[in-house]
Amino acid sequence: MIRTIIWFAYFWLILIVYMPFLWFAQRIENIDERAAYADRKARYWAEHLLALAGAHVTVTGSEKIPENGAVVYVANHQSNFDIPLMIAFTPKPKGFIAKVEILKMPMIRSWMQHMRCVFIDRENIRQQVKAISEGVATLKSGHSMIIFPEGTRSKDGTIGEFKAGSLKLATKSGATIVPVAIHNSIGLMQKGSFIIHPSEIKMIICDPIEITAEMNKDTHGLAESIRTMIEKEIQNI
Repeated sequence: MIRTIIWFAYFWLILIVYMPFLWFAQRIENIDERAAYADRKARYWAEHLLALAGAHVTVTGSEKIPENGAVVYVANHQSNFDIPLMIAFTPKPKGFIAKVEILKMPMIRSWMQHMRCVFIDRENIRQQVKAISEGVATLKSGHSMIIFPEGTRSKDGTIGEFKAGSLKLATKSGATIVPVAIHNSIGLMQKGSFIIHPSEIKMIICDPIEITAEMNKDTHGLAESIRTMIEKEIQNI
């Protein structure tokens, strides 16, 4: 419990300490430079949050990530800690596909906007289409994106259905997909709980997937293929 209290105290304290950096970021006119600056600050934030939580992270397959061009990281979703994990342990400045409710959170909202995150309203189909178009444009500009196709955290660690719509970011932009298998982040914090437990986490970077015309026609098949790939990596641990 003491670890949990310290973690949450640090979480909010660092946002306050970061306010001068947020002010500085807002004054960077070039959108790519601003995003790169926000990514560096977010990486520092994420690394320290994970360390305080007692996360011992092993990453394999990082050499598979293409050095050039934007990519779409596609990961399974076990815990709120998946977000700092992806920020800390994947290269390239990147944004997230996030639920629109986060826009109600001051400071966090601003940092995510600087990181070029895209916010989706699950109750508004028209807004979802607009958000996907925004994400596609972001990828075409050379900025990577992260998606969790399950759309919500797993309650028990099993992988849920991958929603095909989110993969339109990749099929419409042509950006390479990089599947990421996250194992045991649920050990840090389960859905419905705020108690933090030290845990051994494994992240496996899977073989990249180059987009083809056929994938653009069958996003459901693509989603199931990626889900199977990630599930197989987790079962092999």
